[in-house]
Amino acid sequence: MKSLRWVMLLLVAMGLIASFWFSQGWLQLCAGLAIFLFGMQCLEEGLRQLAGSKLEQILGRSTSTPFKSLLFGVGGTLLLQSSTLVSLLTIAFISTGLIQLAGGIAILFGANLGATSGIWLLALAGQNLSLSPLALPLLVFGVLAGFFGPRSKAAGRIVLGIAFIFLGIDQIKDGFASFGDGLDMTGYQEGGWRGALLFTAIGMAITVVLQSSHATLMLTLAALAGGQLELGQSLAIAIGSNVGSSVTTAFVGSLGGNRNGQRLALAHVLFNITSGILAFCLLGPLTWLVQALAEPLGLGENSLIQLAMFHTLFNAMGVALFWPLQTRLAQLLIRWLPERSEPQVLITELASEKVAEPERTRARYLNERALDSVEAASGAVVQELGHLGRLSLEVICHALYLPVDQLARAKGDDQLLQARPARGSFEAEHLYQFHIKGVYGDLLSFMGRMELPMDEAHQQFWVSCQLAALQLVDAVKDAKHLQKNLGHYLDAPPSAVRDAYVELRRHLLATLHEVRELARSDLPEEAWLARLRWLDEQAANFDAKFRQRLFAEVRDGRLDGLQTSSLMNDLGYVSRIFQSLRNVLMLGSEQALFRELRKFGEEQESLIRLS
Repeated sequence: MKSLRWVMLLLVAMGLIASFWFSQGWLQLCAGLAIFLFGMQCLEEGLRQLAGSKLEQILGRSTSTPFKSLLFGVGGTLLLQSSTLVSLLTIAFISTGLIQLAGGIAILFGANLGATSGIWLLALAGQNLSLSPLALPLLVFGVLAGFFGPRSKAAGRIVLGIAFIFLGIDQIKDGFASFGDGLDMTGYQEGGWRGALLFTAIGMAITVVLQSSHATLMLTLAALAGGQLELGQSLAIAIGSNVGSSVTTAFVGSLGGNRNGQRLALAHVLFNITSGILAFCLLGPLTWLVQALAEPLGLGENSLIQLAMFHTLFNAMGVALFWPLQTRLAQLLIRWLPERSEPQVLITELASEKVAEPERTRARYLNERALDSVEAASGAVVQELGHLGRLSLEVICHALYLPVDQLARAKGDDQLLQARPARGSFEAEHLYQFHIKGVYGDLLSFMGRMELPMDEAHQQFWVSCQLAALQLVDAVKDAKHLQKNLGHYLDAPPSAVRDAYVELRRHLLATLHEVRELARSDLPEEAWLARLRWLDEQAANFDAKFRQRLFAEVRDGRLDGLQTSSLMNDLGYVSRIFQSLRNVLMLGSEQALFRELRKFGEEQESLIRLS
């Protein structure tokens, strides 16, 4: 598959090289588009680096009402000049529980309105205004800013982005001008609807390829100003560019496992397709309305302004249509895409499947788009830590040769605790390799790819998450060592050493139950800490009494030295398992971010239940 992709890339590169050789105008056009897209990338990166985690803080304050969410969508798109990026960031935010579905829908409405800002600026600049003289000094200042610290470098990146966008615009205009009549599509007179449908499809295809409706509209403006397109054709391309911008959102949303992200992606697709179909059906009346509005302003001959006006008009029409339906739309999306029921047990393969080498369990909640935001990435990590925690408890339970449903019981089934290990029971080593190692590796890889600047609180949070994941893995590794002697002695005839291992088994199962309940509880902080202290005391008391019992039985001759050393070592493993799990709980309680992110998640779940 990879070799085929490389062959395709090589063929595309060779085709482009050949086309550049035969057409200077095509080369200019492609170079201008590349510079324009690179400028948008610089602008996006600079704004993200300069904002740090402030974008998320603003987001939290800006989504309390639908109107504030709308304004955030407009403002975010104005700054980043990419409605697709704002949509993908919103999916990342909602997937990790930072915002609610209704707020995300309003942000998408705002992003579509904000996307009209770029085309207005380009249309007002006109075809005769050269932006290169403005770009040259910006290039100088942008490079100089890179020598004065990280924040200055980020600001310089923004300035460079603006400069490259200006240069790209001029290069695209020159590229279209050099084509002359070679790229003239004004003579294409296919029947009204069929012609409009063709140019709508062209606009959609270009946007999907370039991943930017701004770039598509920039090309359309340049072609319109150069006389290679008629106004009606450019209006159809504008409709297609809007529909095309939702394709990336739909693709990324469908890849994520989180239902809220998928719902928001579907909302974006529904909004853009419905608005596009409505604008396409009303293309004639909307064209007349645009010309009627432009005529009194003396802009009847300015096709660029008319294109910008049309783009704003049909996006505003879409927002007006969907705005009263926000709550109803959110409810329908929840009904169409209901929450997946969380399985009671995560590790379900049969013991006989060990030989079949089942596929490794991988991370559930980590996706690349979450790395576009510190807060979204933090929320994804918290969710994945919960997934790793559940897996770890199940592996430890299997290491005790007990079914996972025993974790839910305050006191285990005494008959099961006394029973011998079942034939073909799970091996903790196997479970570690196929259910823990993959998720742990995905977590470390995800956290290592975070490149955005973080404030001190987020840096501490990141370290706490890494330590929590390590503690969970350490607990599983200790359970692997414990299982060896446990299985050997539980399978032996009744004896003092077997009774001691049954007691160890009982104590560790009770500890796992308490840790599980404490992790899921919503007790006030004081009561939660008191419960944890009680658990500490229980563990310390058991440790002391168990040691006393061992030495008493040694004196009575019921245990020999080798058996006692095994029991002492395995008591140490049990103590370390508890300490590791306790440390995970404490890391979570000490980090306010853990609590805040969990609170967001609980609010989202409440919304789903109410809906």
